[in-house]
Amino acid sequence: MIPTDTPHIPVLLREVLAALAPQPSGVYIDGTFGAGGYSRAVLEAAPDSVLYTIDRDPSAIKTAEILAKDYGSRLIPVQGCFGDMDTLLPEMRGKIDGVMLDIGVSSMQIDDAERGFSFQRDGALDMRMDPESGQSAADLVNTLPEEELADILYRYGEERKSRRIAQKIVAARQEEKITTTAQLAAIIRTALPPKRPDRIDPATRSFQALRIAVNDELGELERGLAAATRMLKPGGILAVVTFHSLEDRIVKNFFRDHSAPKTHVSRYSKTEQAAAQATEESFPLRLDMRKPVTPEKDETAANPRARSARLRIAQRSSAPFP
Repeated sequence: MIPTDTPHIPVLLREVLAALAPQPSGVYIDGTFGAGGYSRAVLEAAPDSVLYTIDRDPSAIKTAEILAKDYGSRLIPVQGCFGDMDTLLPEMRGKIDGVMLDIGVSSMQIDDAERGFSFQRDGALDMRMDPESGQSAADLVNTLPEEELADILYRYGEERKSRRIAQKIVAARQEEKITTTAQLAAIIRTALPPKRPDRIDPATRSFQALRIAVNDELGELERGLAAATRMLKPGGILAVVTFHSLEDRIVKNFFRDHSAPKTHVSRYSKTEQAAAQATEESFPLRLDMRKPVTPEKDETAANPRARSARLRIAQRSSAPFP
């Protein structure tokens, strides 16, 4: 979620692969293909494995189709939202060995000025992951009531000055329609103190909030976690990488709500151990660790985007999931 000019590097790749432990002839889903870093790594790690790769961005699907030439029928691109994976691939429900999700905008989307994700380059104020559907960021900033716009900036960007920024946007659009990233960034900066060298650009939180709203990213994540749980077979792994506290909180709460509560069990009591195992198997997910995995220092040094990354891992049990 942090704008960057660095090339796309799959974040926490070692840890994601260790969690998935790809097996020969396994079947996997990369729900957020992007540039295909995770997909390629899984296919290389597990000969004869098959991977379905999902993305709503048509340009990402074109990349997947090019990559598929190297792997033949082992790589199957599917255009759509990862929150719909269970309806996109109904025949694979309960048959998947592992699902990986890398939440947020990709580096390729940020670096393409015409997509309008970043204020670092001037371009059309779009921000849609699927540029052929839904409202753009320009639609929102030019039509939403001031109160609703402020609510989006506060809820999704955690922007404390959301009301002041919304007021400035509404005043500016009465003079001229806001159509570019540079226009919007300049308006936001007039509402906030000048940037200090050690602080993020004043427009950062607002751009993040608008992007999340345009793409319904948090709703998509909630749907995706449920869909992935339906797709996994018993013993299958769900690995989710997030870059923001809002996303990580959703994953944390979903895992907590669908796994057995943590209890102390005596290592000397077989009765207690059996009861705990029975309780655990009555929930659809199992958690070996409840804290997220974070990047090592060598990764954050090589890829600054990784600094805020969090990986949470869950295993599917045999319990039913609606």
